[in-house]
Amino acid sequence: MRSIRAVVYELPVQFVVSHDLSVPMGVALRYEADDPYAVRAAFHPLAEGRTVEWLLSRDMLTESLSENTGHGDVRMWPAGGSERGALYIALRSPAGSALLKLPAQGVESFLRDTRSVVPQGAESSRFDLDAELAELLAGS
Repeated sequence: MRSIRAVVYELPVQFVVSHDLSVPMGVALRYEADDPYAVRAAFHPLAEGRTVEWLLSRDMLTESLSENTGHGDVRMWPAGGSERGALYIALRSPAGSALLKLPAQGVESFLRDTRSVVPQGAESSRFDLDAELAELLAGS
């Protein structure tokens, strides 16, 4: 029997420039069993161009489907009103900031598949803390 080690979804995303203007892009969401708390999000323009990767918390991404979450450089929230069915992610770095709009249903499907790899709440079982501690102490 083969065990699933990673989940990868490609989703459409809108880079929100202003209230009236957004630019279509794509995002590859990647979840790996070996890094069970994290989701890698690689944002890329639809035409050839540079990819920008952010590391997001799986728990925050889950929370963002129903409530505002995040702090500092990453904030997420569900859209309301006529935009129901969307999720916003605001990213900030020294190089600039971005507001991105993703389809909530696609994110929900992605998260459901990640839970089949590592159930929510079972992330710590992926680590051998004794071995990690021994390796740290051996290096000192």
